[in-house]
Order: sequence, then C-alpha cells, then structure tokens
Amino acid sequence: MSDPNIQSPFNALPPVIAALAIVIVGVEIVFYLGSTGLVGGPEAIGWRLQAVQRFAYSPDIFAWMWQNGTWPSEHVVRVFSYLFLHGNFTHALFGAVIVLALGKMVGEVFHPVATLLVFFASGAVGAIAYTAIWSAPVPLIGSYPGAYGFIGAFTFLMWARLRVGGENQMRAFSLIAMLLGIQLLFGALFGSNGDWVADLCGFVTGFALSFFLVPGGWARIRAMIRHD
Repeated sequence: MSDPNIQSPFNALPPVIAALAIVIVGVEIVFYLGSTGLVGGPEAIGWRLQAVQRFAYSPDIFAWMWQNGTWPSEHVVRVFSYLFLHGNFTHALFGAVIVLALGKMVGEVFHPVATLLVFFASGAVGAIAYTAIWSAPVPLIGSYPGAYGFIGAFTFLMWARLRVGGENQMRAFSLIAMLLGIQLLFGALFGSNGDWVADLCGFVTGFALSFFLVPGGWARIRAMIRHD
C-alpha cells in the first residue's frame, strides 16, 4: 500500500508541461529502442532518419509553399512536428529539461491552453524566422525554439515583477543573455547551422505573447505598474 504522503514529482507539474516532456522523451526512447533492435526489427534502425525526412522543418519546403501559395497539410505540420524530433538522446534530454524547468513556472501562471500556445507559436515563428533570416538554412529539429518561448514568457513574468518592485527590469533578461552567449560561443568554436536564430525568435515570441496571454492580459499589467 502506497504512502499517501509520498507524491510523484509529476504531481507538482502542470499537466500540459508533463505531457510535453513525456512526448519529447518518449519519442527519443522509441528511436533508441529501434536503433538497438529491441523493437521494430531491422527496419527500425532507420526510424529516426525516416521521421526527420517526414516531420523535420524544411526551409526549402516552406519557401516552396510560400512562393506557390500551396499549403499541403503534410508539410504544414512540419512547422510544429519538428519540435519533437532530436538528433540524439542528449539533445532531447536538454530540451525536455528546459521545458520542465521553465514551463513549470509559466504553466503555474498561464492557462493550459495559453501555455501550449506559447510553446507551439514560439516554435512556428522561430522556424519561419530561421528561414527568412539565416542564409542557406538546413532542416530544423529540436524542441528548443518552443522551450525558448517558455524562457520568454518567464522573462516577461520576471520583468513585470521587477517593474512593480521598482527594481532594474534588465535583470529579467540575464537568463536569455547567458544562454545565447553560450550558444554563440559554441557556434564560434564548433560552427553553427543558425538554429540560434530560431531560438532567439522563439524567445521574443514567448515574451510578446505573454502581454496578451497572462491572466488578465495587458489590463492586469497596467494595474500592476500603476500600483508601483
């Protein structure tokens, strides 16, 4: 018989955040099991590559859809589905950790639908901006633009709190400055495919959407500021 005083750590998580993390890690576990031959037989070794070919965000395909005004659903879905594909387990794990850590803080304030909107809208805008800004972009995979949307929403909450407290609001941007600094350093040392553009635009999207998605919307923010 289980002790009622012992709670699963997932009980403290907003359900939508737990679900996102489970899907991110679950997809990676399926790819791993397939690559080892434990499930799916010999053809399972190529599951990751097949999924990337079918569901990764392709700048070339998006550009073709834009130029021709044709939007096949099997390609439109790539704007969102790429968020659940990763290059390896470590890649997926770090994405899931960011989603859990920052998404928990956002999900405790935002409505579940608003929380999901931040994640998917940030991922979509990040991908499209990646196409528009970065020259010769390569296919995009990884949950990071959506996760950075959570960082943007969390930064907004910190920004509003610091404003109400009469403190320096620029402190709210210290996390994103540190993360982007690390990315740019690694890019300078080991090369970059420009995915930091999608991450940064995901952050900006999450921050901007928060003005409207935070409970009470902009009216509440104005009230908080006037209360200062």
